[in-house]
Amino acid sequence: MTLQQLRYLEALDKHRHFGRAAEACNVTQPTLTMQLKKLEDEMGVVIFDRSRQPIQPTPAGDIILAKAREILFHADQLYNFVKGEHTNLHGSFQIGVIPTLAPYLLPRFLPEFSKAYPDTNLIIRELQTDRILDLLKEGSLDIGLLATPLNDPAVREIPIFNEPFRLYTLDHGMHDPVVMDKLPDEGLLLLEEGHCFRAQTLELCGRRVHGGMRNLDYRSGSIEALKALVRSGMGYTLVPALSVGKDDLRYLRSFAAPEPVREISLIVHKTFVRERLLEVMRDAIRQSIPEEYLLDEAYFKVRWRQM
Repeated sequence: MTLQQLRYLEALDKHRHFGRAAEACNVTQPTLTMQLKKLEDEMGVVIFDRSRQPIQPTPAGDIILAKAREILFHADQLYNFVKGEHTNLHGSFQIGVIPTLAPYLLPRFLPEFSKAYPDTNLIIRELQTDRILDLLKEGSLDIGLLATPLNDPAVREIPIFNEPFRLYTLDHGMHDPVVMDKLPDEGLLLLEEGHCFRAQTLELCGRRVHGGMRNLDYRSGSIEALKALVRSGMGYTLVPALSVGKDDLRYLRSFAAPEPVREISLIVHKTFVRERLLEVMRDAIRQSIPEEYLLDEAYFKVRWRQM
């Protein structure tokens, strides 16, 4: 078994066609076919069902492909480290950012970052946390930007800042800081399942009934949609502080000390070696946000994944 055979295997799984896989690998089709047949004979397993069109991995093939991708990922990391790319900022990098953070944080630091590092090409996708983790582990993403801690031994977390929670409500009668236990038992509007901010909100608000009005169970994928519902009198919600614009100020209330915050971090696979990239991204983000978000005291961090 060779790394090259595993790369042929990966290409065939991607293209599901021997000719296109061979072209992607810059070899002839007979060469690719022969090498994969040799690999199957060595393993004593049929990896692809050639009777189907397009060809499909066999059940055993699915397992082998998953292991092959893991081996290739580690091999590429080793090669990059040996070549000194742990200090190199040139190239394209796949970045996954959670939807409750992307529209509010990216415009703050990306313009200056792009000017400062013109040879660093960031390909950014909005994804939920579980999808980011899956893609990091299989090598399809380089970096995630999301709420931590994750308690996942396969990834490394680089904390950047603490983002406070804010109450978003039509209740203008009280201006004192909000005590969590004093929130109404009904009327809490939530993001849909899968968003870590939803899990953190439920962790903070505990037993409270969500859904706004009694005959409404609205679960949005958008912080802005929840704000609009609050402004129309449908309930109240919690929002991340970076999402606050000038038009939101009249609906906002802060929480009593210690304020609840979500920890925002860069995450990478534990074998990631581009340390210089992580360093400059972390610094660029920290320079773009309010200074008080960089402090650890006077806050408590809201956890949302089980230990």
